Amino acid sequence: VLQSSNSLKASYEDWLLTYGLSVSPFHMRWQTALLNRQFYSWGRWKPRFLYLWFSVGMVFGIVAMFGSVILLGKTLMQTLTQMLTEAPKAQNDRMLQVVVSVLSSGLYWRVPGVNLPVSQLTYFFSAILISGVIHEVGHGVAAIREQVRFNGFGIFIFIVYPGAFVDLFTTHLQLISPVQQLRIFCAGVWHNFVLGVASLMVLLLLPAILFPFYYTGVGALVTEVAEDSPANGPRGLFVGDLVTNLQDCPVYRVEDWNSCLGDILEKSQVGYCLSAATLQQLSFPARVYRRLDGTVECCSNSSLTDICFSYSNNLDSHLHACLPARKVIEASKVCRTNMDCQKDSVPSFCVIPSLENQTRLIRVKHPPHIDMLYVGHPMHLQYTVSLSSFVPRQNFLSIDLPVVIERFCKYLISLSGALAVINAVPCFALDGQWILNSFLEATLSSLIIEKQKRELVGFLILLAGSALLAANVALGLWLVTAR
Repeated sequence: VLQSSNSLKASYEDWLLTYGLSVSPFHMRWQTALLNRQFYSWGRWKPRFLYLWFSVGMVFGIVAMFGSVILLGKTLMQTLTQMLTEAPKAQNDRMLQVVVSVLSSGLYWRVPGVNLPVSQLTYFFSAILISGVIHEVGHGVAAIREQVRFNGFGIFIFIVYPGAFVDLFTTHLQLISPVQQLRIFCAGVWHNFVLGVASLMVLLLLPAILFPFYYTGVGALVTEVAEDSPANGPRGLFVGDLVTNLQDCPVYRVEDWNSCLGDILEKSQVGYCLSAATLQQLSFPARVYRRLDGTVECCSNSSLTDICFSYSNNLDSHLHACLPARKVIEASKVCRTNMDCQKDSVPSFCVIPSLENQTRLIRVKHPPHIDMLYVGHPMHLQYTVSLSSFVPRQNFLSIDLPVVIERFCKYLISLSGALAVINAVPCFALDGQWILNSFLEATLSSLIIEKQKRELVGFLILLAGSALLAANVALGLWLVTAR
């Protein structure tokens, strides 16, 4: 039985070796030489251009190495400050990933947790894989340009994260000059930066690219309404609706939608001009009582159409009336005080919804449908309604395509940029380790003659860089999971 088991194991290992596969706990990788000819074709294409290309990348990589240390140091201080000043908050359990975000730098680390929507996992893993492949293609092409033997290209999966790698002949790497090594080691970071910039350009030029098929600047197109959204309902928003106004704030694109909701939240609730005669006609006697937060309620809690409004006249500044919200708002202009309503000879009052703190009454215009009246926190509306700035010119065109392109570009910018920054850190096992070692060999050889002393300097810097990166990841993860 033992002999049979050993034979089966040997056959299995031979099969894996034949197909370039390697399997170990939490890690699986595949390597092939089938792409070697293509890599050699790229590495020998326009040698002068590639020399300039990777020389610029070398300068960028060195700058990125120093910049990443400054960035991580600043981030660590911000994280510590945030930990000391903010109390932990509950996290939304509808997410599948933790995102440790470095708020001021735009850098994101994503690891399994609770903070990335399931619907966006495809974007996430695709962007990681593409960023990794472009990174390794940079190393491979630069190595061939510097006459280093290229053994193969591969893809791996570590736990759930996809990535890529290139297999270079180590002896050749050790024989070339430190400057040549720098061109190779910095190429991955450089290519990630270029990929991020290219994705940003596509994102910025997307209205022009899609102009023959989609137009913009006419409103925000609803692409999805979450099932638990307060915007759901017979008089709510539906997929395909075009939102043009939030209160008196015009909406021409998604950015306007977000900006208008932010302004509505920051400012006090707007009121609506109502004539004295209409006010007397619509209002009915109601008991007035104060809520726990100090605001006033004067309508029955069971009413789905009436809202308590406050207003003032010349004699009393604390009057309240329970009014049908839609009749008050339709054909009325917004106001802040009674003075805003005195343009006509008809006596009018500025009636303001009396709502709980942070709650707003928002009028959402989406013609030709009847206006939606939303009562709640403005951010709930923002989180549960997905929109696009792109409106199809023809009915057969997908309303989701521009959203998919936009979101994928944003993931590429974020993850490719993060990969560039992280790999530039002078840390053990990252590109920054080899960039630092080659940089010290190229700059300190004449100042520090003994190689052992140069290696000691490099080791101490790598130790500090590794500790800095580890502290950022550990504290960031603790902060996000605590929140």
